[in-house]
Amino acid sequence: VQLVESGGGLVQPGGSLRLSCAASGFTFSSYHMSWYRQTPGKERELVATITSASGSTNYADSVKGRFTISRDNAKNTVYLQMNSLKPEDTAVYYCHAFRRIGVYSDYWGQGTQVTVSS
Repeated sequence: VQLVESGGGLVQPGGSLRLSCAASGFTFSSYHMSWYRQTPGKERELVATITSASGSTNYADSVKGRFTISRDNAKNTVYLQMNSLKPEDTAVYYCHAFRRIGVYSDYWGQGTQVTVSS
């Protein structure tokens, strides 16, 4: 099982980045997908979630209207489009897959650094 994030980097305030998370080794389409972020000394924060079946989405209040989560089940990939980036968006961003069919099952990626700075 692998979740491999990419697309992080350094961007100026007001800029955009698109993160990708490529999944393998499990039935991607049956898992809900989330993006989390974490900064040193703080707990991991849920940023956005997209469900497996309907593709319904939810966002943290801090990113609503600026970030968009999407998925392509044919490519086993989930995306996070981040616009109007702010310095406080600086964090390591993690991809997370989860489902509960009888038992809870989840997987994490290794993370990708996003730095918003001038």
